[in-house]
Amino acid sequence: MEYDRLLNLSTEIGYGLLESGAEIYRVEESIQRILLAYGLTTGEVFAIPNCITVSLVTPEGKALTRVRRMPTHGTDIDLLELYNDLCRHLCVETPSMDEAEARCGAIRGRRRAYPFWVELGAYFLGAAFFTLFFGGTVLDALCGGLCGLSIALCLTFLTRLRTNLFFKTVAGGAVSALLALGLSLIGLGKNVDFITIGALMLLVPGLIFTNAMRDIMAGDTMSGITKTAEALLIGAAIALGTGVALWLARLIWGGVV
Repeated sequence: MEYDRLLNLSTEIGYGLLESGAEIYRVEESIQRILLAYGLTTGEVFAIPNCITVSLVTPEGKALTRVRRMPTHGTDIDLLELYNDLCRHLCVETPSMDEAEARCGAIRGRRRAYPFWVELGAYFLGAAFFTLFFGGTVLDALCGGLCGLSIALCLTFLTRLRTNLFFKTVAGGAVSALLALGLSLIGLGKNVDFITIGALMLLVPGLIFTNAMRDIMAGDTMSGITKTAEALLIGAAIALGTGVALWLARLIWGGVV
């Protein structure tokens, strides 16, 4: 057994799971099961949202460790299922390292990338339907969709500038709030509150907070606290961006807003 290759393979699969949005317990358990399937009972895994550490001891007593840093990432359910299927296949069939590495590499090459116009459409529809959900009219929904487009363009532009998540969220909240006010002032939108809230729902870290609670309940307290802090920080960024935009609008237009 080439334990260096096994260590690298298990770490890459764990990295792929974490990058796809898997829970911490799933990442750690998947790596441990792979190591066990290939005959190692000494594998140890420690994962937090931005780092994975995998360590094992070979039958000859040699300790091997690998650490992978996780950058900012989103959620990709399609990739998550593919990595889960690969883990199950490795645990049941235990193929050769060549085959296992080939299958892992094939999954990395299957990352789905949607055209930019599809992403814009998703932002538009998401904000529009959230506006309707909160009680807005059809015209409010149209305005909410336009605010969603402004968020998408703002996030895309700032991502290319490699801006961090906090400032992207502040900017997205500010731009959408100002646009909602502007559309209401020209008479297109009737309920600026519903329009603003509907657009801001695109920035709310609901999935992050849900996974944080799940990690805490599963016993991964450090991971849960980290994700909770991230969710609270994003919430603060939304409030800051929107609040500054509304304050500036009232400062400029006075009693009109």
